[in-house]
Amino acid sequence: MKFGYAGSGSVQTDQAIRDARAGDREALGGLFDRYVNYLTLLARVQIGRRLQGKLDPADAVQEAFLQAHRHFSNFRGSTEAELAAWLRRILACVLSNTVQHYLGTQARDPRLEQVIAADVDRSSAALVGRLAAPGPSPSEAACRHERAVLVADALARLPDDYREVVLLRFAEGLAFAEVAARMGRSVDSVEKLWVRGVVRLRQLIGGP
Repeated sequence: MKFGYAGSGSVQTDQAIRDARAGDREALGGLFDRYVNYLTLLARVQIGRRLQGKLDPADAVQEAFLQAHRHFSNFRGSTEAELAAWLRRILACVLSNTVQHYLGTQARDPRLEQVIAADVDRSSAALVGRLAAPGPSPSEAACRHERAVLVADALARLPDDYREVVLLRFAEGLAFAEVAARMGRSVDSVEKLWVRGVVRLRQLIGGP
């Protein structure tokens, strides 16, 4: 899976939200670009668990962004946390519809959508709880941007092998033996890649 790194830029997200709500379409596009890695990772978690990787997460994310563009006037928040939560709800709806399609279910299932929405929220929280570096205070960047978004962006910057091990362990919850089989490596090498990958990830998150 290819991740496109979207940097945070110099404009604070809250200001970008205000510009987008004022009708600045360029600001809206740039605002959503910041969440590509984040939503792609959350989509991969759900697709890996529910569809065994039968769908490219990028397709679900693209549909989520199309809906977000179409319905941005319905967004009532003003902060990054509120925007991230709104995008997660849209993604959960898209994923719910996709799962039902693959299961051959015709009628919309609100309960499934609620379950997936809760799972997506938990995955977002786990990005910080399991992968972010421990510490009493976040970096300056983390003060401006939701920390889970920073973790997803940092993952996109890891070398391919590091990223794959971290994603298979985190996103799909595989044991080291399963990761080793998937990657065609020994368990020992996968365990070392995991340690190095997490260390490098935490350096990227907490670095200047």
